[in-house]
Amino acid sequence: MSGGPVAGEPRVTLYGRAACHLCDEARVIIEAVCAEMGESFTEVDIDTDPALRERFSDEVPVTFVDGAQHDFWRVDPRRLRSALEG
Repeated sequence: MSGGPVAGEPRVTLYGRAACHLCDEARVIIEAVCAEMGESFTEVDIDTDPALRERFSDEVPVTFVDGAQHDFWRVDPRRLRSALEG
């Protein structure tokens, strides 16, 4: 069984919450990098799920690439590009 991306599914997931300025900044970077690389992303509001809120509350935004945690608090566009290329 492969741990890689599934065809047609977004490779990047942004876990965040409403009214979060760091989440807003991360979203802009993720949108730009994904558009540049022909990738898509999905966003999950951690406040809609008690388990996610408990897990990520102090770290949002949290970015996952191909199912593995990639970054939290800030998104570095170079690191994100590198992860998507690899």
